[in-house]
Amino acid sequence: MPLDEIDRGLIHALHIDGRAPFSRIAEVLGVSTQTVARRYRRLSAEAGLRVVGLADPHRAGRAQWLVRLTATPHSAQDLARALARRSDTSWVKLASGGTEIIAVVHTPAGGADGRSLLLHDIPRTAGITAVSAHYLLHTYLGGPTAWRGRANVLDPRQRRQLAPPARENAAPSPSLSPATGATPTDDDRALLSALLRDGRAGQAELAAATGWSPATVARRLAALRASGALFFDVECDDTLFGATTQALLWMTVAPARLEQVATALARHEELAFVAATTGRTNVVAHALCPDPAALHHYLTHRLGGQRAIHALETAPVLRTVKAAGPLTSRPARAR
Repeated sequence: MPLDEIDRGLIHALHIDGRAPFSRIAEVLGVSTQTVARRYRRLSAEAGLRVVGLADPHRAGRAQWLVRLTATPHSAQDLARALARRSDTSWVKLASGGTEIIAVVHTPAGGADGRSLLLHDIPRTAGITAVSAHYLLHTYLGGPTAWRGRANVLDPRQRRQLAPPARENAAPSPSLSPATGATPTDDDRALLSALLRDGRAGQAELAAATGWSPATVARRLAALRASGALFFDVECDDTLFGATTQALLWMTVAPARLEQVATALARHEELAFVAATTGRTNVVAHALCPDPAALHHYLTHRLGGQRAIHALETAPVLRTVKAAGPLTSRPARAR
């Protein structure tokens, strides 16, 4: 399905504020609220558009591992689907001709009790021929930062109109004694789970999921957002934006130049994700390009100019089995 300016503007608006009311988006785009709601429903059904609420992993006390699995061709797809069904995984991708699975695995930071997937389940899974796990040390691009290929429609004035209000002093609810700050706690688990399923869930639905009043939900949501402990991501089919060729890039960078190189890469419009990791390679990036020729040009011209990159491995992405949010069989509802 081709995207027009209204579709692109709507998606860009959701990247700015995933919970922005359709009425506000409509006013900024210069169309009716009904048009925005109708476009959202169509994009949800036909392009996989969805808003998901995500807790900042560091504030939530979670560690993230980027796991690479090499599997036999007949077992790779089944394994990828099995990983995608787990609650502790995200961004499950099939790469390298369908024989490599790449996934982000979430574990409790500093503890061994949540690492069953890394230490127990994966080694016992039949069909796997190689495993490597890379601890995500620092994210330079990704998370709350949208890929520029989706966020290049609205002008500065429109972006300011959509920016969520800054509420650094948003007060937490006095009824939530453990959750008195802007760091997620066990009391926030039901709220965060509901937002992970649907980042645009209404206050009444969130109140039903948490057992709180709508006013308490609103205050807690505002506090988590204002502190950066909670952000919203947008899932959508990137091929609709012309990104028909995707690849994960594993780079070895001189440690003294890592910060400089990763910061420079984070400004490249071809990249949607840049992070520093542990392992044989120490920088990973996700490239989205219009075609193989464009990827080749990027690798040879832009990355080729970074002399501190000593080695580069390219793993073409065939399919994203799971993105940031949990698997769902139904499109998100319009709000």
